[in-house]
Amino acid sequence: MSSAVIHTVKAEEGRPATAERPSAGPVFRCKYAVNGLLEPPPELQSPWQLFSEAAKQYPNCQMLGRRKVNDSKVGPYTWITYKEAYDAAIRVGSAIRSRGVEPGNCCGIYGSNCPEWIIAMEACMSQAITYVPLYETLGANAVEFIINHAEVSIVFVQEKKIPSILSCLPGCVFNLKTIVSFGNISSGQKEEAEKHRISLYSWQEFSLTGESEPELPRKQRSDVCTIMYTSGTTGEPKGVILNNSALLTQVLSIDKMLLVADRSCDSGDVFFSYLPLAHVYDQVMEIYFFSRGSSVGYWRGDIKYLIDDVQELKPTAFCGVPRVYDKIYAGVMQKISASGLLRKKLFEFAYNYKLGNMRKGLPQEEASPRLDRLVFDKIKEALGGRAHMLFSGAAPLPRHVEEFLRIIPGSNLSQGYGLTESCGGSFTTLAGIFSMVSTVGVPMPTVEARLVSVPEMGYDAFSTDDVPRGEICLRGTSMFSGYHKREDLTDQVLIDGWFHTGDIGEWQEDGSMKIIDRKKNIFKLSQGEYIAVENLENTYSRCPLVAQIWVYGNSFESFLVGVVVPERQTLEDWTKLNNETPKDFESLCQNPKAKKYILDQLNSTAKQFQLKGFEMLKAVYLEPNPFDIEKDLITPTFKLKRPQLLNHYKDIIDRLYREAKGSRE
Repeated sequence: MSSAVIHTVKAEEGRPATAERPSAGPVFRCKYAVNGLLEPPPELQSPWQLFSEAAKQYPNCQMLGRRKVNDSKVGPYTWITYKEAYDAAIRVGSAIRSRGVEPGNCCGIYGSNCPEWIIAMEACMSQAITYVPLYETLGANAVEFIINHAEVSIVFVQEKKIPSILSCLPGCVFNLKTIVSFGNISSGQKEEAEKHRISLYSWQEFSLTGESEPELPRKQRSDVCTIMYTSGTTGEPKGVILNNSALLTQVLSIDKMLLVADRSCDSGDVFFSYLPLAHVYDQVMEIYFFSRGSSVGYWRGDIKYLIDDVQELKPTAFCGVPRVYDKIYAGVMQKISASGLLRKKLFEFAYNYKLGNMRKGLPQEEASPRLDRLVFDKIKEALGGRAHMLFSGAAPLPRHVEEFLRIIPGSNLSQGYGLTESCGGSFTTLAGIFSMVSTVGVPMPTVEARLVSVPEMGYDAFSTDDVPRGEICLRGTSMFSGYHKREDLTDQVLIDGWFHTGDIGEWQEDGSMKIIDRKKNIFKLSQGEYIAVENLENTYSRCPLVAQIWVYGNSFESFLVGVVVPERQTLEDWTKLNNETPKDFESLCQNPKAKKYILDQLNSTAKQFQLKGFEMLKAVYLEPNPFDIEKDLITPTFKLKRPQLLNHYKDIIDRLYREAKGSRE
């Protein structure tokens, strides 16, 4: 890397290849960890202390908010204060102990984001009990597996999920003894649980069984705070063990990096919670905001009303994933296109002018202050008008969307990269460094990073002719302690103290990391060509006609096919220009002309980005309905579940190959 690197410093030299190990590049740290990786101060032993101290400092500040819905009418946000949440957590924690649950035992939490979820989590922390999130979108089989695998004896369950948990009781009776609803329960549900000798309580009923001033057990950093099961794209979920120290360190590192990019949060900040709390991304962010006395408002749990909830809450901080930001971008651009030619041209001029100045190195706030007031201030309203911190993770942001978000006045965008095993973010971009666009930034102060060569994919961590590329490996103070009861899987990914992520990265000249591929997502076509499919999908996603895409290659065939979920508005606009009048969107997706048009545009995008001939798509199927969690086609963080997609579309894939080979003959 060039000597201009100011955000990453070399920590030690790499190692050459051996018969047992591929070559590994030098180790790098963030410059803010040059004197050692970040660790909590001696007095901090558990994330519980962050919350309990905040409750003392901000007792009357709003902490947990939600909107009440009565007779289909939704009201404003109503709030629980820090003192009220603390008192509730203490009482619920005491009630958990009264059921025979001891420190170190496991307690499950099953449901979508809401105040009760957080109170149950804090209640577990207060008693040094390990909490185990259950994805609300996982089926009963996975829930049953996790309850048994983690030996969960008590589980807190969202009211509407009670039937789901009751359905898997026959397979859980050895471990599970108590179920607590976030809300109310019916007498029939109580009787059903009692048939299996399991106690079922309403939230209010259970809370009354606890004490208001119980004695709290001592906590240690080495205690297991949570076992977080990853949704996974194949196989059974893996239980990632995160101890108190890892969570504490990660929260402190968020504060450290926010100080660099913007400012620490405080009791005036408001965070919008809609990404799954059972996932490390949203959970760590909320723990951070609680430590600062900020407010957290929860969505209603329906994607249709997400923007409406944002407009009502007006958050100052917003966490998103590319799919959500892409929808916001598309919505804004659609409004601009519909506003008339003059306003559209004004926006395009202002956008290109400001973008050009930012590329030259001008800070966002100095790139075009007059145009900000005239043109860009209104864009902030898409996220409620007050957001000064935007965070993106789970997958790479398309460059045009990231540039768009960086242009919004007063909003500092940080794109990051991390895994459950790294307790969330392990890399982050810095808002003021425009060269970091399309990267995931520099290592957080809690980790060291290196690349390991992947010869079979042509990636060399020691490349002198080109930039270093290889598998990203991590070690540090925010890393996991292994997989619960799966030492074999732990040994597969923890090698010589380094966690092998499976993601392929490329060091940039400014010291930032760019994710370019996935080690596992590689297959070989019949003529021997290797396909890095995730990289291809990222390229094809640059086509404005694509909302989602899954590319598939059969190793007995010489070419690729794909399933595309089209951008509805863009495709419908094409029908108007071409005098096509389908009766609905589903019939439009079956239109041969529409299919040919999208295939041509996809391969035009492929040529634009210089994909090779064998990387071009020969046939596509247009899917009118998005890949979703309910069909088990994507994970809660919107990653494609490839085996499930192949099973779901197997007949269609076979047909695409037959049709493509027929047309070639």
